[in-house]
Amino acid sequence: MFAKPQKEHEWLHQLLGKWTYVSECSGEPGQPPQKFGGTETVKSLGGLWIVGEAEGEFPGGKSSMMITLGFDPKQDCFVGTFVASMMTHLWQYKGHLNAAGRVLTLDAEGPSFADPNKLARYQDIIEFRSPDHRVLSSQALGEDGHWTCFMTAHYHRSA
Repeated sequence: MFAKPQKEHEWLHQLLGKWTYVSECSGEPGQPPQKFGGTETVKSLGGLWIVGEAEGEFPGGKSSMMITLGFDPKQDCFVGTFVASMMTHLWQYKGHLNAAGRVLTLDAEGPSFADPNKLARYQDIIEFRSPDHRVLSSQALGEDGHWTCFMTAHYHRSA
């Protein structure tokens, strides 16, 4: 009944600690990108899960966010969730590491930017540039079949 951490769980432990982040997201057409930032604390839950809590600014006000990530050997993929104080959708992730083991791509479905009554495909991509610097890129799959990046956040370890 008690699962043992695997190499994928160990990969997630790179996320543990305190981080500061600066994000940039696309603005409305013809408008410059918006920048915002905050802090994140990531803890381990039994060595099998990480739980990250972030607080910061977001276009339009303050925000709180929570992410959970783990690895499910039965599904052979990373799994998790994301919630944020500015939205009602529960994002559910399934993802995989690239062959080099530096980039984790998490797939999810959520409300479409074009029509909030429809679901669209999204990806959150976590890339480690160094042990103390990671980048999160969020992209959406358009109706034309192309991915468009709409947000990039640089995280730097603070403790």
